[in-house]
This record gives sequence, structure tokens and C-alpha cells, in this order.
Amino acid sequence: MTHSDIRQKFLKFFEKRGHKIVPSSSLLPTDPSVLFTTAGMQQFKPYYTGEADPIKDFGSLNTVTIQKCIRTSDIDEVGDESHLTFFEMLGNFSFGGASTKLSTSYWKKEAIEYAHEFITQEIKLEISYVTVFEGSSAVPKDEESKKIWQSLGITDVREEGMEDVFWGPTGNSGPCGPTTEIYCKNGNGKDVEIWNIVFNEFFCDGSRDKLLKGEAKLKPSEQKGIDTGMGLERLTMIVQEKKNIFETDLFEPTTSNLPTSLSERQKRIVSDHLRASVFLIADGIQPSNKDQGYVLRRLMRRVLAFGIFDIQPIIDVYGDHYSDLTTKKDEIILTLREEYERFKKTLDKARKELGTIREVDAKEAFRLYESFGMPFEVIKDTEPEKTKKLTREDFDEEFKKHQSKSREGSEKKFGGHGLILDTGELKAGNEEELVKVTRLHTATHLLHASLRMVLGDDVHQAGSDITAERLRFDFTFPRKVTPEEIKQVEELVNEAIKKNYEVNKKEMPYEEAIKTGALAFFKLKYPNSVKVYTIGPEPAEGQPFSKELCGGPHVNHTGEIGTFKIAKEEAVSAGTRRIRATVEL
Repeated sequence: MTHSDIRQKFLKFFEKRGHKIVPSSSLLPTDPSVLFTTAGMQQFKPYYTGEADPIKDFGSLNTVTIQKCIRTSDIDEVGDESHLTFFEMLGNFSFGGASTKLSTSYWKKEAIEYAHEFITQEIKLEISYVTVFEGSSAVPKDEESKKIWQSLGITDVREEGMEDVFWGPTGNSGPCGPTTEIYCKNGNGKDVEIWNIVFNEFFCDGSRDKLLKGEAKLKPSEQKGIDTGMGLERLTMIVQEKKNIFETDLFEPTTSNLPTSLSERQKRIVSDHLRASVFLIADGIQPSNKDQGYVLRRLMRRVLAFGIFDIQPIIDVYGDHYSDLTTKKDEIILTLREEYERFKKTLDKARKELGTIREVDAKEAFRLYESFGMPFEVIKDTEPEKTKKLTREDFDEEFKKHQSKSREGSEKKFGGHGLILDTGELKAGNEEELVKVTRLHTATHLLHASLRMVLGDDVHQAGSDITAERLRFDFTFPRKVTPEEIKQVEELVNEAIKKNYEVNKKEMPYEEAIKTGALAFFKLKYPNSVKVYTIGPEPAEGQPFSKELCGGPHVNHTGEIGTFKIAKEEAVSAGTRRIRATVEL
């Protein structure tokens, strides 16, 4: 059974059981509290909290996905037989659970029965054992799941604690709950966890780390839900009876194409990092020294240090399921080559410098990184003997010292301000940044209105992220926006800025606001009383340029915004586009 067979079997299995197939969301999440999409449930988070309506958006309370994910917490472990940065998560989801009267949603019994049927009958694997939550002072033992498994003939049901079988929230807060895990044997006869079924029946007001430390509180969720995740790489390994994930048909075409001079560990690192880089670039991320771009640069440079650019084996494996990899192939190769040219200029110098050092400690490693842009991983790969004692922890400590000094300098420069604005969507570190963010935020309203004027009323905001440097605006639209349309949108925004429209705010009931034609962010649940921002003349004088529900800061007149410039337009996921733009006075 190939990985493609497994994909199709999974999607069709749940589609037949009333689940709507939803495409993978972007690796760039709409949740600003996390750098990347790390789990299948991230795009569905608003549906568990009641902020969004699954019937309205999907026509069903149940969905199924194959989600692209990036996790960097184990980046230093990549090279062994199991750790990855990029992976795909098969998942089925239900919004509503037993706490509602919605008969089409489901809870523990159905979720466990579906998983058991898929594993044992659809792909004909034997379950070694399962785990259930043993209980804690805050949450009772999951006796219900244990009984369901036993009724299905699974006798080896093991009880484990909160660290293992209690899924924390994605990001800084959110839905969470006890889980049950399924284990099967790989080609070595080793038991491997392949499927985790989460019963979201609580809401946590803090992160998973805070939850485990006892610093976060749990409260029963008003709306229960099922959230499952099964790694495609692990499942493929077990189905194909391989000893590790790199022997599967997901990786073998890439690893077999690499130079024989590379060690087995190096081949695994290159295969993983190159694959992750290809998907990140396809989702619009570019290498940089900040946030997602910094992670991408680390991954790329570890591959480029070996002079490897061939992405065709990756496209051959994934192109059918992710068609954007094929259409963006030239763009991806160009990004890799441009980064290589930048890196090559300093790599030779760094390697010469590295050759003069007897033993590389954390200070020397950070100096090489700061002076030459040589990542920690490349330093270790280049001189394994000289870096035996160098650890990631020590390097990160040096990095933190540098950040601390930089922060102190920044605080002196801006009078000791911390992050004075962080709404999730908007971030500003000082008064100067707050002014810039406010201009950019008002510009998103003009951008939204202009997009609807040029592309039609089907355009709706699907998320945004604003810093002092730029705005990022996601919107619904089924195709690429042409250069001519981009120019039209840009001109409309700048025309509205030149007219120096007044920005007016009124508070009114939500229903009244919608009746007046104010636009709302379709995935959010609004309070009874809302703020409506109108830009341009009131209806008595003519239709306003923009009218939206919003709670953020705005300029008083559009002339304060400055010149608006669209830097990039790209796809985020099926039916969702993204625009990045700046403003300059």
C-alpha cells in the first residue's frame, strides 16, 4: 500500500461517514500566538470555542483533513529514525460532542469505534495496545474510553498521566482534554504510537507548559469536540512494514538521490530539511532573520551547506496532492539558489575561520553565527570533532545573553517601554511603533474595501497580522489576483488616502450594525454591542468607502496613513489568498 493509497483510504473512510473533506491550511497560521501550524486542529480552533459556525462554513459538524505541519521543538533530534520538522497529520474532527443536541456530531464512542475500524479493517493492522487517562486532582479518570476499547476486544488498555495523555491547548490558551492513543508495531517489532484521539471537554486559560506546571486553570467547555491526529509518516512506516520512516516511499526517492558521500544521519537531515523548506517557500515564507523566516533560513542553510538543490524527488512524491508545489517549482528553486548565493559568500570565510579554532565552545559558535551567519547545525556538521562538547543548550544561552543586551539597548532608546500593544492581530513595542501600527491597521480597512470593489463581494477577510513594519491580510478568493487587479486595488487605497476621509466610530447593537451593511470578520463571534468604523462620507452624502466592525486603533483621517504599497500577493490555502503591504509617509 503506497502513501497515496493511505491518503485516499483515510479521506474516503470518513467522507462516507458524514465528514466534509477540508483542504490543509497554510503552514502560516492565522493564530498569531504560534509561529507555524503544528497540528490539524489549529485551523478549526474557532469551531471548538463557538467563535465560528461549522455548518455555515463546511455544511457539516464533522470534518476530515490531511494537514501540513511544522514543529521545531525537536529540530536537533532530526537525523535519528523518527524525528521530523515537517510532517502530515491525518485527522477527523467533530464540533459539538455529547454536550449538545446536535445529532450529527459525535463523542467518545463513535470516535474510538471509527479509529478501531479504520486501523483493523480498512488497512488491516493489529493494535498492540491503547492508552487512556488515569485521572488527576482536576480531571477524573477516563473510565468511559477504557470500557469502549474493551468492548471492541482490546484487552491491553494502559492508564497514563497528564504529561502523556492529556492534550494541552494549541497556542496560549484554548480547548483541551484527555486523550486515548493507539500503538502498532513497525518493521522492527517496536510499538509505535500512531493515532491520538483528543476529547476536548475543557478550556484552558494558559499554555500546555503552564497547565503541566499547575499555573493554568481548566473549566468545562460549553461545547465538547473530537480532535484526532495520526502521523502519515508513522502510519506509512507501519503499513509498509519498514524499520523507520526514512525507508518509506515518502522519503526513499529523496534519500536515494543524495550523494553517497553523506552519512545516513546527514541524508535524513537533508531529506527532512529540504522537504520542510520546499513546503514553507510554497506557502509564501522567505528566508530572513526573524520569526518563520529565521527557521526557514536555518533549515535551508543546513541543506545548502552540502550544495544540494534538487527538489524534483519531493515534487514527484507530493505534487499530486499539493499541486502548488508543481506550479511554484521555479519560485522555490530560485529562492534556494538566491539563499545559497548569499550564504556561499560567508560560508567559505566561516569554514576558514572554523579551521583556525582548536575547540568550538558556545561563545565561538555564537561569534561564527553572528559574524558569518553560520547556523549552529552547520557548525556541528562541518567540524564534528571540534564541536563534540558544544550543545544546543549552551549555544541558546549565548543567544539569550545577546538578546538581553539588545533588549536593554532598545528599552533605553524608547524610554523603557515594553510591548505596549499586543491584541494578537496588532503588535507594538513603543509609542513610535504604535503610531505605525495604527496607520497600517486603518489601511487594512481600505484594502478590504478595495479588494471587494475590484474582485467582487465574495471577498471576505480571513485573518490579519500587523506589526510596525508591515500588514498581512488574508482574504477569501478562489484564484490568483492578476498584476492589473493588484494595481487597481493599490490605486483605490491610495486614492482614498489622498481624499483624507474622516474615520468615524459608532457603538450599536450587532444586529443593527449588520443591517446597516457593516462588514464582519466571518469566523468571529461578536458581543451584543459592537464598534463600527466608517471611512468616507455617510450614506446621506453617498456610500461610505469602508464600513466594518472593529475594536482596534485607527487614525482620525486617512491622509495620516501615507503611501500604500502592496509588496506581495500569494496563496495561503485553497480559496484563501494573502496580501503583504507597507505604508510610507
